[in-house]
Amino acid sequence: MLPIDAAAHSSRWRRRHPVDKAVLGLGLTLLAISLPPWPGAALVLLTALTVLLGPAGVPPRRLWRAYRVPLGFCATGAVTLLVQVGGPDGLVSLADGGPLRAGELMLRTSAASLGVLLFAFTTPMSDLLPRLVRAGVPAPVVDVALVTYRMSFLLLDSVRRIRQAQAARLGHTGRAAEWRSLAGLGATAFVRAFDRAARLQTGLAGRGYDGTLRVLVPEARVSVRFTVLSAGLLLALVALTLVLEGPLS
Repeated sequence: MLPIDAAAHSSRWRRRHPVDKAVLGLGLTLLAISLPPWPGAALVLLTALTVLLGPAGVPPRRLWRAYRVPLGFCATGAVTLLVQVGGPDGLVSLADGGPLRAGELMLRTSAASLGVLLFAFTTPMSDLLPRLVRAGVPAPVVDVALVTYRMSFLLLDSVRRIRQAQAARLGHTGRAAEWRSLAGLGATAFVRAFDRAARLQTGLAGRGYDGTLRVLVPEARVSVRFTVLSAGLLLALVALTLVLEGPLS
């Protein structure tokens, strides 16, 4: 199981309905990309970080391990705005207003990423995907997503076991050995993935699979109080941004 998925299953908000957490987490994401970067996205970033470490109870180290990946993409995109190609100053030169645009992009994307992580750290996929059918998503699409979700963990577990076996056989002692181990890892994982898929298909057929996967969904109700408080928080961020935007700009 991935660390973020394990954190979602042990979250304080595990028993809350996904709609409750979607209003807050995805609402923060929408505000991050729609409000002005300063002070709007900055306020969204601080709010999402406070909720994640506070009420949601996400451990800081686990949050950082998940956040550093999208943060790296955000930084990579922001760096490209610092320079321009061509022009009177040479082939590559500093762009006019580049640092400002890079900072704005960094604020927007990093704040939006935290909003998505707030939803991901509190909502297991096994709770979300079956409910999508009730929301109007075609059942075959949800079934494919469920199977892919399950198979991804099996594939990652196979890769981990293969790498452990290769390390035990001194498969990582040199560059040549590393390349041979990498090739063997890819070939073995490919074969095992097809074998697992065939076994899964056989197991489903033996259980009378008729085209729909039926799974148990934990009982949960949409909390009107939680949803209203989340909407109030979002409106407060919008109002605070409008109040501070004039003096700060």
